[in-house]
Amino acid sequence: MSLSMPAARPLFDYPKYWAECFGPAPFLPMSRAEMDQLGWDSCDIIIVTGDAYVDHPSFGMAVIGRLLEAQGFRVGIISQPDWQSKDAFMQLGKPNLFFGVAAGNMDSMINRYTADRKVRSDDAYTPGGKGGSRPDRASLVYSQRCREAWKDVPIILGGIEASLRRIAHYDYWQDKVRRSILLDARADLLLFGNAERAIVDVAQRLSRGDSLAEMTDIRGTAFIRKDSPEGWFELDSSRIDRPGKVDKIINPYVNTQDTAACAVEQSKGDAQQEAGSDVQVLELLPHPRLERDRTVIRLPAYEKVKGDPVLYAHANRVLHLETNPGNARALVQRHGDQEVWFNPPPIPLSTEEMDYVFDLPYARVPHPTYGDARIPAYEMIRFSVNIMRGCFGGCTFCSITEHEGRIIQNRSHDSIIREIEAIRDTVPGFTGVISDLGGPTANMYRVACKSREIEASCRKPSCVYPGICENLDTDHSSLIGLYRKARELPGVKKILIASGLRYDLAVESPEYVRELVTHHVGGYLKIAPEHTENGPLDKMMKPGIGSYDRFKQMFEKYSKEAGKEQYLIPYFIAAHPGTTDEDMMNLALWLKRNGFRADQVQAFYPSPMASATAMYHSGKNPLRKVSYKSESVDTVKGERQRRLHKAFLRYHDPNNWPLLRETLKAMGRSDLIGNGKHQLIPTFQPAIDSYQSARRKNSTPAGSPKAGRVLTQHTGLPPRETGKRKAGKGKPRSGAR
Repeated sequence: MSLSMPAARPLFDYPKYWAECFGPAPFLPMSRAEMDQLGWDSCDIIIVTGDAYVDHPSFGMAVIGRLLEAQGFRVGIISQPDWQSKDAFMQLGKPNLFFGVAAGNMDSMINRYTADRKVRSDDAYTPGGKGGSRPDRASLVYSQRCREAWKDVPIILGGIEASLRRIAHYDYWQDKVRRSILLDARADLLLFGNAERAIVDVAQRLSRGDSLAEMTDIRGTAFIRKDSPEGWFELDSSRIDRPGKVDKIINPYVNTQDTAACAVEQSKGDAQQEAGSDVQVLELLPHPRLERDRTVIRLPAYEKVKGDPVLYAHANRVLHLETNPGNARALVQRHGDQEVWFNPPPIPLSTEEMDYVFDLPYARVPHPTYGDARIPAYEMIRFSVNIMRGCFGGCTFCSITEHEGRIIQNRSHDSIIREIEAIRDTVPGFTGVISDLGGPTANMYRVACKSREIEASCRKPSCVYPGICENLDTDHSSLIGLYRKARELPGVKKILIASGLRYDLAVESPEYVRELVTHHVGGYLKIAPEHTENGPLDKMMKPGIGSYDRFKQMFEKYSKEAGKEQYLIPYFIAAHPGTTDEDMMNLALWLKRNGFRADQVQAFYPSPMASATAMYHSGKNPLRKVSYKSESVDTVKGERQRRLHKAFLRYHDPNNWPLLRETLKAMGRSDLIGNGKHQLIPTFQPAIDSYQSARRKNSTPAGSPKAGRVLTQHTGLPPRETGKRKAGKGKPRSGAR
């Protein structure tokens, strides 16, 4: 069967709404006074968000707001409203078309709580970095307040919180399976994934007088319907992946109301099976094109997956099998007496559409109402440029692939260069350094399947695991050309690459590694092997540590050739499903052999809908066929074991030595306790805790950092050279900044 990516109407091919005559606003209004200045009597669409409003293409409310504005609509923003009453949700008046509700750039529960379920004291998306400016499950609360404010205004959910919670999902904070967020929020429609296509289509159709009830054909949407429409073929999910025992096929001509006849047929089936009969049963399927275009897959109902972890893992597996826009089918899941229907994922944006979205008239700064207050998330990306979307890595603990898809969506060189020039010319405080040219992954720009037909047919969860797919074109030449163009721009002194690097992909292009190491590393380069042992790496869908070693050799070779002293900073995850105590011990030994002392430790965080979260909840592996007898996965759930796994990563911290000594003795590895180089922790315990983390040691509480001091993630590394030196001392290291 030949498949191809379905065609989609370009974003810039819609007629403009009448309000286009007002033109673009300097900022999307957040108050009635601003609306009056713009000459608006009302908003057509109001976006409610849990983040501070930053008019920058890295912030969801700005992208969607500016895109709708370009379609001719008047868009207002209600940012981080007081959710205790409906009053804040009425401040811009009644929207003519709909409320768009999103929790923000992060799931609100992940934003508000640590992996140990402790409330965070800070929020990077809030002025001043203060915590507490958004509620738990913000999408639900905001939707309820919007409904109280204006009962007859449609509510459309979007953003990553809605995307990851669209089906019945395991909620780490309540330790239970929750219903689809669409039902709990009582919203009219849910948009998942990158929602530009869907939101433009919905807005255009509502402006023409269509009702949301008629909009059942928009990709990337979820909605409630009573039953499957006429003309659709319903396929049970067990036909794709059987979670357990399946009833034997009986004679189709037997009257199933005749229990005696059914019993006879059942006994015949048992006899045939015992005799090893080779009788084959033919199964007639619908026409192949009909199967894809007019087929809906029925997932186990919410009530089933809520009480059966194996069925939950099965449903999670089927969901991830249906994520390629080229071959994905619709899904449906019953919740009580309601059906939640999920259309196939959105078609990826073309390069021309990506340019269109990123070339919109963003102010590139926070809304003036925040004054001089710092918004940490904005400070991080103020001088960075997003060059692509998507990730085909498929790491099981990550939400990028689930939200943005596996097909890389690229901007053109010209669009990226225009944005760098805009930063240089308009963004306050620019010193000539672009902090990042990247995206979800630094080096997947223009990397794609060699065949569009194969890409549209593929159902693999990753293009780079267990090895790089033979159909993947790993050519980095376009990215290298982009780096060189950006470096040549007047007024640009340095281009750094801060996005995560897929090093197993990078080693396929030595020229790219040379270019990166020679020109775009500011002393340290962060990469994420995540672990050293195959057990957890297999459950993460990450390459073996050998790939890291190959990249490290290339990194050091090209750093030496460039005359630069540079270092790799590897990141690791503790307590990931599939990780044993022995795995963590071996990782700690590897860290010590290689001289790494992790300052911050990342513990596994079960985000909604992730495959690793399904492992955590069910103890089953959804990367393979799931059944009650299928492979079990070790999970780290108890507080003590989670502390232990983090302690192994911070083996150098005296506070962890008592727990590690106790554990090593219980494991029969007392040989690792002592003062030798080959041993992990010493036998003595200091009376006073003398340990000081690298974060605290290499940073100053206030003012500018002292010369030679820098915020790092590891101890044992020399401080970054600032260029200042005392008379008579050696020359500063080349490549320092």
